[in-house]
Amino acid sequence: MKNGEIAVEEPYEVVRKALELKGHTVSMFNTDENVTGFDMGVIRVINEGHNDELKFPVIAMSGMTIDNVVQAVEHRLTQI
Repeated sequence: MKNGEIAVEEPYEVVRKALELKGHTVSMFNTDENVTGFDMGVIRVINEGHNDELKFPVIAMSGMTIDNVVQAVEHRLTQI
């Protein structure tokens, strides 16, 4: 599995740290920013704000544990 460039919606620093521990490069973003150039994004929920404008696959973390989010990101990265 490749390590990815991941964008994580603010304020989820705990998700950023968990992904960095797995070797991923992680940047935080605000939902009203124009975010490009990432392999994957982690957001709070789908279709809130401008998330439909993101140009990469996203994981919606609503209802997920941090471990579930990390597993979902790593699974999706194997499919890219």
